[in-house]
Amino acid sequence: MICTLYAHQLGFDKIITILKTNIPKGQITFSELDGFKIAEIQTKGGLFSSDHIVKISYRERLQPDYQISDTEHCPLNENLKGLYGFASSLPTTNENIKSLFLRKIQTLNSEFSIFQEKGKTKNLKDIISQLADEFDAIVFAQPQTIISKADGQHFLDKHLNLIIDLNGHCEIKELKVAIDSKYYDGEIEEITEDQKSRKEESELILKNHHIKINANLPFIESKNATTIRTAKEIAQRVTILTITNLVAFNNISGEDALKMITDFDLLDIVTPDEKSFLENPTDQKKNQETWKCECIWTLMWALKIVDDLGFPNQMADLNNIPFENYPIGPDKNPNDFINAQTEVRSKTEILNANDLYYRMDWACVDARINGKEITEIHNGIVYERHYALNWLINYMSSDWDDVTCDT
Repeated sequence: MICTLYAHQLGFDKIITILKTNIPKGQITFSELDGFKIAEIQTKGGLFSSDHIVKISYRERLQPDYQISDTEHCPLNENLKGLYGFASSLPTTNENIKSLFLRKIQTLNSEFSIFQEKGKTKNLKDIISQLADEFDAIVFAQPQTIISKADGQHFLDKHLNLIIDLNGHCEIKELKVAIDSKYYDGEIEEITEDQKSRKEESELILKNHHIKINANLPFIESKNATTIRTAKEIAQRVTILTITNLVAFNNISGEDALKMITDFDLLDIVTPDEKSFLENPTDQKKNQETWKCECIWTLMWALKIVDDLGFPNQMADLNNIPFENYPIGPDKNPNDFINAQTEVRSKTEILNANDLYYRMDWACVDARINGKEITEIHNGIVYERHYALNWLINYMSSDWDDVTCDT
């Protein structure tokens, strides 16, 4: 495979037209396999050369939209969620372009991969360039091909210029995100007043604390478009985190933690990553897991057990949570804690916190990329709280292990 193009637009017929225009003497055959429409175009080789065969496999979402769907269960929609997660995990030398890139991924509706099955089609690079331009596509390019711009897998824009590679390199200064109204039902959600005021308030807090602001960062979801996790979900998550936290700080063994979880019938709410940690709690994993104190603190704040989330320049102290309000302890059944939780902070409070930590997280990433020290806030605290807040607002409908902190 040479590359895969992702586009907001649909159009298998448009692809065929471009192929016929550029390879007028080619013979095209069509087939379908596993939800893909497949076109193969073959041209005869010369006396001393073999035939040339180019294959394109195409598929599209069941319900074209302007954002990745939380409810649409089709292969491409699920693939786009994975693509978003992969792209968001990449380092970057240009935060603004990466932000636009992630927004563009959310608008994608079609995918088509290009293969040189046999021989070498002379004008294949021109064909790919035309397809990318016509579809305003994102190109996921493989290394060592006719369009490659990096040694590993990487993303190109419609002009085949580098958006981002595995090392975060970028060679473009702008990236357009366009939405066509015919690919979704209803109107695009307008930016609401609560989104505007939330961003303004967050930026004012950052300004007052002398923290760098990126005015180009987009708005987070509006109140009406957000579903907060239930009190029971939050309480269950806090409970498992507090148990794994005991292992991280060498208070109990992973084996003892799993026994506790099993005895209290909590195994179903342990994530795969947590189970892996408890089965093999290495020192490195323990060190990583100790940071979950910040997640516990944040979720306890969401349950109104912690009164003030506080500013992320000082680590949370779980000893400040009264014993009677903590999920675990001697002679305690954690299910009592879970069943007792009925209140969650308002959407406005949680979204305000989420927006602020989103912008703080960007400032931390920006400082790290540019080799600068940020002293006003602690990047580890910011990241963990942002992580918990993203889970609270169902960001990208991700389970706990799969939450991303996109900036």
